Amino acid sequence: MILKDISFLHPQHNLLYDDLLLEQAEQGKSGEVLRIWESPHPFIVLGRIRKVEEDLFIDQIVRDGVPVLRRSSGGGTVLQGKGCLNYTFVLSKEKTPALENLHKSYEIILNKIIQVVDCLGIKAAFRPISDLVLLEGEKKFSGNAQRRGRKYILHHGTILYDFFLPSIEKYLKVPFDLPEYRRKRDHKEFVKNIPITSEQFRAAFIDICRVSRVDVQLSQEEQPLLEELVKKRRVIENLIIL
Repeated sequence: MILKDISFLHPQHNLLYDDLLLEQAEQGKSGEVLRIWESPHPFIVLGRIRKVEEDLFIDQIVRDGVPVLRRSSGGGTVLQGKGCLNYTFVLSKEKTPALENLHKSYEIILNKIIQVVDCLGIKAAFRPISDLVLLEGEKKFSGNAQRRGRKYILHHGTILYDFFLPSIEKYLKVPFDLPEYRRKRDHKEFVKNIPITSEQFRAAFIDICRVSRVDVQLSQEEQPLLEELVKKRRVIENLIIL
């Protein structure tokens, strides 16, 4: 398995590179791939069908000039930035037929992440539909979402490890559709960083996922394709005019 350890300064590039990896796989130009990335700057990402007015404290976001974008996958709204590590899987449904089932696919993939953090001394558990929590206290440290193609799935998730957690409640409202295990807890009571470093996660991720090669920059083929995708998809940017 190839790991793309590639992050971008621009939020839109970080989101669209995941889409590019899926599209290349769907077109038969690449295969299964993993990715790790982290944004040095804060930005907000809405799931494909989430609504700005329901999820965000708009006045505060405008006041602080935080970019708001929309991703192509489902799931909830998240705040990105330093201390929030992201992982991406592009996986073949033909190679692993169980991935055809949405709920089963989350369980399969997130059990891998549980193995990764277990290597680092973190006891975690899967909570449907798409969360990872610390066993002690059931506090969430990872949210996940998917975009499903005909032959491949794109699965991406977050790991909170050194994130400034108060910024979550500053910008994001508590969603209406809460999972039962959350027990109506607010953001401060519900989310938590796990005590690892990004370097430790990368090393364990590479080991557990049997990575054979690590790419740290775009290939010559990917660079123009990503720029073309950015030009086509500028509509996902500036959901809130700052």
